[in-house]
Amino acid sequence: MTKKDLISYWLTTADEDFETAEELFKLKKYHHSLFFCHTALERLLKGLIFKKTHSHALPIHNLVKLSQQAQLKLTPQIQLDFDEITTWNIRARYDNIKREFYKKATKEFTLIWLEKIKELFLWLKNQY
Repeated sequence: MTKKDLISYWLTTADEDFETAEELFKLKKYHHSLFFCHTALERLLKGLIFKKTHSHALPIHNLVKLSQQAQLKLTPQIQLDFDEITTWNIRARYDNIKREFYKKATKEFTLIWLEKIKELFLWLKNQY
C-alpha cells in the first residue's frame, strides 16, 4: 500500500464512520452515534499522523494524545472537547460503565455534540 493509498484509507473510513454516526442518530441510537463520532475523528488523526510523520499512529484511542502525535496545536476548547469525546470510546466498550453513558447520551446531548463534531471533523480535514 502506498502512502497515498493509506492516507486515502484513513479519510474514506473517517467519512464512512461519520456518516454512520449521523444515520445512527436518525435511528435514535445516540450512544452508538457518539461512539462512531469518536472513531471518525480518531481515523482522521491517524491519517494526519501518517501524512506528517510517515509513521503509523500509536495504537491508542485518546484524541488529545493522537493530536500531539499529529503535531497539532489544539485550542483549550478543542482539547476539552477531545477529552470528552475520548470518554465515549472507553465507555462504549466496558459493560459496567455503559449504562451511565447511555443515560448521558440523550437526543439533545447527542445533537449538540454532532454539531461540534462536524466542525472538528472539517477542521481536521483541512489539516491535510
